Amino acid sequence: MSAISIFEMLSIGVGPSSSHTLGPWRAALELRRRLQAKNIPIDSINQIQIELYGSLSLTGKGHYTDKAIICGLSALDYESVSSEEIESTVERVSITHQLNLFGEKTISFDPSEQLIFHKTFLPHHPNAMTFSVFLDEQPMYSQTFYSLGGGFISSAEDVSARIEPEYAYTYPSQSAKDLLNHCISQQKKISDIVLENEKKRYSENYVHQRLDAIYQVMRDCAYKGCHSSGYLPGRLQVKRRAFDMHKSLIKETRYSNPDEWIASIRKTKVYFREILKWVSCFAIAVNEENAAMGRVVTAPTNGSAGVVPAVLLYYLVIENHRAGTDHIRRFLCVAAEIGTLFKKNATISAAMGGCQAEIGVSSAMAAAALAEMMGGDVHQVLTAAEIAMEHHLGLTCDPIGGLVQIPCIERNSMGAIKAINAAELALGTQKEDTRVSLDEIIATMWDTAKDMNAKYKETSTGGLAVKVNQSDC
Repeated sequence: MSAISIFEMLSIGVGPSSSHTLGPWRAALELRRRLQAKNIPIDSINQIQIELYGSLSLTGKGHYTDKAIICGLSALDYESVSSEEIESTVERVSITHQLNLFGEKTISFDPSEQLIFHKTFLPHHPNAMTFSVFLDEQPMYSQTFYSLGGGFISSAEDVSARIEPEYAYTYPSQSAKDLLNHCISQQKKISDIVLENEKKRYSENYVHQRLDAIYQVMRDCAYKGCHSSGYLPGRLQVKRRAFDMHKSLIKETRYSNPDEWIASIRKTKVYFREILKWVSCFAIAVNEENAAMGRVVTAPTNGSAGVVPAVLLYYLVIENHRAGTDHIRRFLCVAAEIGTLFKKNATISAAMGGCQAEIGVSSAMAAAALAEMMGGDVHQVLTAAEIAMEHHLGLTCDPIGGLVQIPCIERNSMGAIKAINAAELALGTQKEDTRVSLDEIIATMWDTAKDMNAKYKETSTGGLAVKVNQSDC
C-alpha cells in the first residue's frame, strides 16, 4: 500500500500490545461493522465464540488479548476508556457470564468456554482470530481477522485483495527512494512531504489537532510513568523503576502538571552522564505504563511505544529548549513516515519478524525524526534510520511469561539510546560516503525475519522465556 496515514502508524490505544491487545480490540469493533454490512441485526444474536490461533494464543493471556476482546465486544472506545472501566467490564463479564454485546443486547458469555486458545497457526499471519456468531446454536456468520502489528488488522479477503485506500497522496512513496526523490524534486523536507500528503485525507486543522493529541498522550504517559511506583501487574511482579530513576534526577524541583514538568527539566542543569539516565527514564516510564494497560501511542507498536517519546522528550529538554509545537509535529511526521516504509516493505509485527520489527523499527523512526530536527538533509535523515535498524538486525522476541515486561521494557531504553547515536553518526555522514541505503536495510530486515526461527517470534517458546526460572523473577 502506498498510502498509509501517519495516524495509522501513531495511533492512540491501551497497552500492553498493539498486536495482541489493540488489534483484537479493533477486530471486535470491526466485527460489528461487518455484521451491519451483512444486515445481521445484533439483537438476533444469542451466542458468540472467539478462537485464537498462533502467537495470539501462545502469549495472548499475558498480553490481555481476552480482556481486549471483551472490551471490544462491549463497544468500549480504546482511545478514551479508563483503566477502571476496562477492569470493571472484564470483571462483570467474568463473574456474571453476561456480555452486553456492542451495547445493544445482553447475551450469555463465559470467557473460559467461548474464548478458545488454539496452539495451531493459520495461513497468512501468526496472529489470527475467528469470530463466530450464532442464533439458537446455528451459525449465522464467521469472520477471521489477522492482527498485523501496530494495531493494524485485516481479513484473509483483504490480504488477498491488497486494496488501496480511496484517497491518493500527492507524493506517494512505496520506498525510501521514492521519498528521497520527492524531497529532492520538490525541495522539501520529509516532514513537508508528509504534511502535504495528510492534507489529501484530512483538513490542516485536523492534522495539527491530531498530532498535538498524540504528543499529549506520549507526554502524559511518560509523566504518569515517572510518578507511579510499585509493581507491574502479572505474575512476574516486576518492580517499576522509572519512579526511582526520575526521583534521583529531578531532586527537589517542584511542578504540578506535565507542562510544568517539561519546563522544569529544561531549566535543570543536566550533566553528560545524566543524559542517558533521562532518556532511559522516559522510555522505561512509557513502557511501564504500557505494561500496566495504560494509554500509549503505537510507535509503531505498543511494545516499542517508549522509544519515539523518549527521543522526542530528549530533543525538547536536552537538545533544543526553544523547540515548540511545530518542531513536535514535524518530529512525529518524520517518525511515522519512516514507520510506514517498514510496514509496506517488511513488517512491524514481532510475531512475524521478532523484536527487530518493533524496537528496531521504532529506533529507526526516532533516529530519522531527530536527524531532521537537528538540521540534517534528507540523505542524512534516511541514513539515520538505516543506521538504527542496521544495529537491531536479528533481534528476537522472547517475552518471559508472554508479558510485555522482560526484556521488552529495557529494550525501549536501548532503542532510544541507539536512535540518538544513529542520528549523531548520520549528521556527520556525507551522501557520497553512504554505502547502505534504507531500502536495502529494510529488505535485509525482512529477509532476516523470514529466516528467523519461529520460536523467537513472540511465542515464549524460546530464548529468555524458557531459560529464566519465572518463579525467581
